[in-house]
Amino acid sequence: MSKPTLSDPIPVRLPVEVLADIEAIAETCERTRSWVIVRALRLYLQGEGADIMAIRKGRAEIARGEVHDMDDVLGELEAMVAGQTTR
Repeated sequence: MSKPTLSDPIPVRLPVEVLADIEAIAETCERTRSWVIVRALRLYLQGEGADIMAIRKGRAEIARGEVHDMDDVLGELEAMVAGQTTR
């Protein structure tokens, strides 16, 4: 497995209790603090971060006019439920 390309170091200040937990986890797993932090950030990006990016994408689509009228969407759904469409 090849090593990922890394950014320049990013200074960050953490609450001391968060750093203590990171250090305890790193020691227990025999990993570095950076490994623990990167893993935590990746999990965040897959969950809440992904939700935020979806909102960002949706806002950009709205700004470009890529929208559907809600009444039209509801009408199509009602027609589908009533069996009046072949979709």
